[in-house]
Amino acid sequence: MSAVVIYESMFGNTRQIADAIAEGLGADQQVTVRNVNDVSPGWCEGNELMVIGGPTHVHGMSRVATRAQARSWALQPERNLALEPGAPGRGMRDWIADPTTVLSPHFAAFASRADGPVLLSGNAAVQLDRAARRRGSSRLARPESFRVTKANTTCVGEVPRAREWGRRLAAEAVANGVGRRAAPSPGS
Repeated sequence: MSAVVIYESMFGNTRQIADAIAEGLGADQQVTVRNVNDVSPGWCEGNELMVIGGPTHVHGMSRVATRAQARSWALQPERNLALEPGAPGRGMRDWIADPTTVLSPHFAAFASRADGPVLLSGNAAVQLDRAARRRGSSRLARPESFRVTKANTTCVGEVPRAREWGRRLAAEAVANGVGRRAAPSPGS
């Protein structure tokens, strides 16, 4: 099975989670990790599974205005934030809504979000999940979120949990026959 992990990250936390998910997925699979800004419309074509994720901004996927806000925060020295290369750039919302984007047949969605109750922070993974299903991709697993502290670091235990989620996704893919090629019919 070939898989891709596509992420959006402003300050590095979502990238860290994406890398851990890829590690978990990659034990028996070929996995490529890419920032959404480095993905062309047809890049997912030929991959059986895509894992997509981004930060949660104002209860959902980032928008132009929330990415601009992240950029302004990075310019404030007291916040001690550094933007990821390519950030703020294009977001997952823009990429998945682009009609020229080709999605993999199967997907799983994740997000990073502020530590605390989901009711207060929201969860961009739910919106990503909905958008991918609307575009015709088949959900492999329910959306998952990973917590980030107020000091903008990934919460303790979240990276290993992301790695384990990647392992579970790989097992789920095998159990559901993702990546299994149909046997040629006799005489072909």
